[in-house]
Amino acid sequence: MERRVVVTGLGVVTSMGHDVATLWQNLKAGRSGVRQITTFDPSPIRCRIGAEVLDFEGEKWFNNHRDAKRADRFIQFAMAASKMAVAQAGIDCAAHDPRRIGVYMGSGIGGLQAIETNHLVALQEGYNKVSAFGIPMMIGNAAGGLVAMDLGVTGPNFCIVSACATGSHNIGEAWRTIKFGDADVMVAGGSESPMTLLAMSGFAKMRALSLRNEEPERASRPYDKDRDGFVMGEGAGVVVLEEYEFARRRGAEILCELAGYGATADAFHPTLPHPEGRGASECMDLAMRHAAVNPEEVGYINAHGTSTPPGDIVETRAIKRSFGAYAKDGLQVSSTKSMTGHLLGAAGGVELAATVMALREGILPPTINLDTPDPECDLDYIPHTARESRIKVALSNSFGFGGNNASLVLRAL
Repeated sequence: MERRVVVTGLGVVTSMGHDVATLWQNLKAGRSGVRQITTFDPSPIRCRIGAEVLDFEGEKWFNNHRDAKRADRFIQFAMAASKMAVAQAGIDCAAHDPRRIGVYMGSGIGGLQAIETNHLVALQEGYNKVSAFGIPMMIGNAAGGLVAMDLGVTGPNFCIVSACATGSHNIGEAWRTIKFGDADVMVAGGSESPMTLLAMSGFAKMRALSLRNEEPERASRPYDKDRDGFVMGEGAGVVVLEEYEFARRRGAEILCELAGYGATADAFHPTLPHPEGRGASECMDLAMRHAAVNPEEVGYINAHGTSTPPGDIVETRAIKRSFGAYAKDGLQVSSTKSMTGHLLGAAGGVELAATVMALREGILPPTINLDTPDPECDLDYIPHTARESRIKVALSNSFGFGGNNASLVLRAL
């Protein structure tokens, strides 16, 4: 008997809200979470804007002050989003077999702040002054490990790192784990805290970041002719996935079905996507095939849509490859990164949460700042204003450096 997978809980931490309800209200209103950077002095580099998480109280998500202090910021984000998702799912993990509940929690970069802080201490005060908790704060799998400890669950637990596809890959592999029968419940997603001078300077040096420093709210502009790069963001996005019959037996509120997952590689370039969008197209095709849906059944795509000049064009080409004439005649697409910025390894989880909400409420979030569409980006990208549209199937894309592609298909129940 085929095991179906459903979504029962969502949790997010973003620049536009520290919970799903606040994020969703801001997305529907077309607000931007991008502003001048305040958590460090960005004056040494060209890019001075980002989608920072402000006023975040990390300590309240831990059992005590000591544990919170020993957790890097990306771990704190993951803990908060995970607890929110589990709370919405209404599952008491202690009441179920802990071996049947797992955690897949990824991060594209991991504890970058801990790395930078400890390296500076080593250089200035000596290597014997490096923190004894430095390594557990740095490693990418620390978030998932601590979430599992907090929940008391001993099922499958690991961290997939695939750059900007990280969150979606962790969610997709959690889907596969439940389908295969190795777990009944999975807490899955991604977390990222890359707002540091080192990360920002590195991406700026690659000419990947927008330099619209004087108008930050207008800097992230996917598909617009005048886009000049993405805007760095931070936060976490986590979902609770359950086997359908398991969720029904315990009386859970089912938000939707996670029906399909695709994962492919471009095998083309360390940072650039394949110019014809082959890998991304094959990824969407695979996800739809697993979900047993035809392209014409997909009503909405939450696109990767980073606001980089090559990336937006290639994703447009990929969508046309997969959806044919329907891509321009009925398919609706938008990029919530126009508002949240690009959360790297956390993007897939946050965007899946937004897609779940779009499916449930029949409202599709807009692509803001799309003032002058790029002629090569000629799909219906829902410019400026949210749109009412009752859809039954939606797709969420995440494409990362290294040619890593992930697509997820959601179905209304």
